[in-house]
Amino acid sequence: MTSELAPYRILVAVTGSVAAIKLPLLVRLLREKAQDRAVEIRVVTTEHARHFYNEQEVDANIYGESHEWQAWKSVADPVLHIELRRWAQIMVIAPLDANTLAKLANGLCDNLLTCIARAWDSDRPVLVCPAMNTHMWTHPFTARHLDILRDMLGWRVCGPISKRLACGDVGEGAMAEAETIATTVWEMLGNLICI
Repeated sequence: MTSELAPYRILVAVTGSVAAIKLPLLVRLLREKAQDRAVEIRVVTTEHARHFYNEQEVDANIYGESHEWQAWKSVADPVLHIELRRWAQIMVIAPLDANTLAKLANGLCDNLLTCIARAWDSDRPVLVCPAMNTHMWTHPFTARHLDILRDMLGWRVCGPISKRLACGDVGEGAMAEAETIATTVWEMLGNLICI
């Protein structure tokens, strides 16, 4: 039984890291943690992320590059990246690969996901969950880029964990566990004043 409260609206963004394989699990955990509160989840994917997960296993509508351009025909038509930004109460980028991190930190907006981020309402929370090779994680640019997201944009970072990575290296850089990410998202939603 769900409550009469309006549903929470979560936008999950997924980028081209092997950790994108965890997308179906993350969406499932976000729904489970809703308990008796209604929740709506939409997914925004980069084209490279699609390589790592099966869309049929994801319990949410998935939007990609082609949707942005198919939706718009004339000036009066809605713009998908603006519509998704308006719809969402929170955005979680999991995984956030090194390439997209660099784009976001430098204000680039060359795909659906980065356009949403660039148009994001600064009063709404964003959680980013980096995932990359250990040497990419320890690269000086990574720390600088994360500082921009945290300090300038006010976004929250759920840091990576240490383990054997898909490439065979051992060290920090694996995306945080899906359970940790889902718990953090619900904690952040609980802190929203106006739902």
